[in-house]
Amino acid sequence: MNRGFSLTVLALALILLPALFAGGSALAAATNVTGSSPVTGAVAGPTVIGTNSNDTYHISGWGGPAVAANGTVVGNLTYYATLVGPNVTGFALVPASAQFHQNQSLAAKLTPGNATQTLAIDVEISSVYLGKNESTNVSFSVTIVQPYVISATIVNPSNATVTTFAVYVTLDGSVIGQVNVSSLAPGSSTRVTFDYPTLGLSTGSHTFALSLVQEHGLVLFANGQTIYTVTVYVTGPAPDYTIWYITGIAAFFVAIFIFLTRVAARRRGTARR
Repeated sequence: MNRGFSLTVLALALILLPALFAGGSALAAATNVTGSSPVTGAVAGPTVIGTNSNDTYHISGWGGPAVAANGTVVGNLTYYATLVGPNVTGFALVPASAQFHQNQSLAAKLTPGNATQTLAIDVEISSVYLGKNESTNVSFSVTIVQPYVISATIVNPSNATVTTFAVYVTLDGSVIGQVNVSSLAPGSSTRVTFDYPTLGLSTGSHTFALSLVQEHGLVLFANGQTIYTVTVYVTGPAPDYTIWYITGIAAFFVAIFIFLTRVAARRRGTARR
């Protein structure tokens, strides 16, 4: 073999060898960059909401080829949400799709219509990177009801502006929420409204109360008090007369049986004579 040719080949090998090692390292890094955890997802939020409300749901997604072993999102990790129900006309979940950039939940606003029903928030979590695509599906059930609505007028009888304050709402003495009022100018008034969605209250009387006690008389309800109450009475379920119907029918047939038995006995007695 020509010595000059051999030296040329050796020189090229020395030049290309580092590049080959670098390429192999890069390929290994590309191969190992994605994690091996499966794609997971979840939806969190209220399970019972009122008609025409505006509620927030938190959607989370993680894992799959789009997430590196060190927990970094290197690909496309996205959720796609769909509302499924008897009638979702006028319903909206915004945004219906969004991309995750780190391991945290994304907020979406659900605006239902005025129809009471049960619907599902169906979510697909898609994880895509370097031609690999994995996904999972999760579903969250929401019941839409006609809420109890409590409202009252608040007045500021003083000569000073009252800054942000809260109106606490209780049901039978337990706090169930609050309404925040940004401010109230001297001599002005505002109306506050609180919606309470529920699958149902127990039979009997229940008292909703709006409280301004913590404002120490700076603002009052229109009735001049610091507490405004509303009492509702929930009737019990309609009586079930089924057992009485069955008993009555059974008694009727027993009476018929006794009557026919006696008639038959009388006829047999007449025949003997």
